[in-house]
Amino acid sequence: MTLLSRDIPIDLAHAALLFIDVQNYTSRPDGGEYAHLEPQVREEKYGRFFRVMREQAIPNMQLLQAACRGAGIEVLYTTIESLTRDGRDRSLDYRISGFNVPRGSWDGRVIDAIAPGEDEIVLPKTSSSVFISTNIDYLLRNLGVRSLMVAGVLTDQCIDSAVRDACDLGYLVTTVTDACATLTPERQDWSLRNNRGYCRQVTTAAMVAEIAGLAAVR
Repeated sequence: MTLLSRDIPIDLAHAALLFIDVQNYTSRPDGGEYAHLEPQVREEKYGRFFRVMREQAIPNMQLLQAACRGAGIEVLYTTIESLTRDGRDRSLDYRISGFNVPRGSWDGRVIDAIAPGEDEIVLPKTSSSVFISTNIDYLLRNLGVRSLMVAGVLTDQCIDSAVRDACDLGYLVTTVTDACATLTPERQDWSLRNNRGYCRQVTTAAMVAEIAGLAAVR
């Protein structure tokens, strides 16, 4: 009998790790979303976010990435990036939000700290949920993925959207809570509370230990 629960370990042979929008545009103070701000304003509004990224989220992403690569788990990345230079392919929501990361730009690249390997998949997207504006569902099914681990930014926006869509499409989702970040502690807490009914939530330490334990008995 199959156990029907979200709170079960990943299926190691059918798992993938998805990093969402951990790119220069969104994840660096000199990235396009923040570079236009005066340094004092940027520090006042976003200083805490960048400290959380630097001191917690990115180091945890590196641990997850290394654990998954070591266990032979597929690692994928999404980035906010238009398919054109002028962004004419963007969604209405991205136009309203003022997001345009031109195709091939520095802003569209995954940050160096978790740079993709030469044979890892990077999917440019122009919607909050990667499942709306890319063929990720098709790719994950081709890869045989059933267990999807999610990390990245922002917890209450693109991560939340992806988690809910992935669940509706039949994936068992694990959100790695301290390898995700958003702009305020309140937004982080509210988002994790709101999507707890859609996914399993674990820390990086627990996820890395789970992967190591499963790999050891494989």
